[in-house]
Amino acid sequence: MYTVYVLYSPTFRKTYTGFTSDLEKRFASHNVLATKGYTIRYRPWDLLYTEEYATKAEALKRERELKQGNGRLFIQKLIKENYHNI
Repeated sequence: MYTVYVLYSPTFRKTYTGFTSDLEKRFASHNVLATKGYTIRYRPWDLLYTEEYATKAEALKRERELKQGNGRLFIQKLIKENYHNI
């Protein structure tokens, strides 16, 4: 099972979209464990959205969709719904 996820940093107003087979471990990596990479600069991250997929190929396809036009609009709508002051 694979999880496509969207993280949001309310402090910096940044999003990060990815997929993983172990969401708990990956989320800890983004928020605490990692020592390099994009996400360490914008901590702390909130888990904004998730979707489950049976195959890696399906998860990768959905991740790409969320990173493009309509997917970005969808994520912005989620942010507005969950963070009213933005």
